[in-house]
Amino acid sequence: MRFVKGHGTENDFVIVPDPDGSIDLTPGGVAALCDRRAGLGADGVLRVVPAKLMDPEQDAEWFMDYRNSDGGVAEMCGNGIRVFARYLVATGLAEAGEFGIATRAGVKRVHLGDAGDVTVDMGRPAVLGESWAEVGGRRYHGLNVSLGNPHLACVTDVPVGELDLTRQPGHDHATYPEGVNVELLNIAGDHAVTMRVHERGSGETRSCGTGAVATAVAAARNAGETTGVWAVHVPGGTLTVTLDEETSYLSGPAVLVASGDYPPVL
Repeated sequence: MRFVKGHGTENDFVIVPDPDGSIDLTPGGVAALCDRRAGLGADGVLRVVPAKLMDPEQDAEWFMDYRNSDGGVAEMCGNGIRVFARYLVATGLAEAGEFGIATRAGVKRVHLGDAGDVTVDMGRPAVLGESWAEVGGRRYHGLNVSLGNPHLACVTDVPVGELDLTRQPGHDHATYPEGVNVELLNIAGDHAVTMRVHERGSGETRSCGTGAVATAVAAARNAGETTGVWAVHVPGGTLTVTLDEETSYLSGPAVLVASGDYPPVL
């Protein structure tokens, strides 16, 4: 099986080309690929499959089949789709410019050149009320935000660098029966935040694209705003989130770092 390794603000992925739709990604197989000691190491797997093999009515050419590192299926990944788009352009499967990529959260429009940052139209975030997460025995209240996948973004004065996110935060299972991505954030200046995240199915990651958008929504609400441009600083770098009245945009790097065969051809 061919693979490419890539990352977006150090949120890393194994990309698996599957033009015939013949690769069966089992949960165990995904977990083995993502194992950082016995496998290739990643926060998730991106299978590149023709969209019409998944849904004959799709008008996008390619479908991003995203799996978390534990093998679980996820609806959407903001960093992953930027890396996915960079892969399509780098391998000649798409031309630089603007095009759509099908996901389980619908078709997302991406814009990119031959190099540089990638911008994704993430759609309009759905604010679904408030909830809570528990980290280190302390409860944090936050905003319940959906970007196709569930997020709880909590503004706090506790420095996020001091928090232990190695364990799954506690959460309200009635609100999030299938788990939730939890973001803890500090306001770090004018339209700037510092964020850490624990992703369901992957654990703490260096970055989360959909989580960055949810974070910007929560920070904007905290400031009494609904629109604007926010810098979201994560352990792996900085993402830019633009909120307007109709949609949201996520911009940031997408880097391909390696390719090869799995298992290796010797």
